[in-house]
Amino acid sequence: MSPRLDVEDLGPDDSVLVISMAAELSGLHAQTLRTYDRLGIVTPERTRGGGRRYSLRDVAMLREVQRLSQEEGVNLAGIKRIIELTNQVDALRNRVADLIDEVADLRRRQGLGGRSGELVHVPRSTSVVVWRPRHERDNREDGV
Repeated sequence: MSPRLDVEDLGPDDSVLVISMAAELSGLHAQTLRTYDRLGIVTPERTRGGGRRYSLRDVAMLREVQRLSQEEGVNLAGIKRIIELTNQVDALRNRVADLIDEVADLRRRQGLGGRSGELVHVPRSTSVVVWRPRHERDNREDGV
């Protein structure tokens, strides 16, 4: 006998739930899930045979679709757009976080800890003199 799989053992992205179980967990009819899949609102993974496999993240999304539809009065086209924009914002946030980490790593490798390299507001009435090390000044004068 194979061990029983409990919902508590699943990760949010494990696509193992058949449509009837996803429908039960989301409180929706299986035909509604098929419609959402056809419209590209919540698209589950597919088995080799074409069967739908939902994850707990998909079930949470199905519940959110239902909430937006029932409580907020958003139509399915609007819900699809909200999901697309939410996914885009999440991807951009992840990219920004990656870039922040990359910049911090570059600063560490170049020894630019502390406040070095940061932008600082300088009032207009202040004169600014850019200091360069002597070897850079000498190279500039030589045309290098």
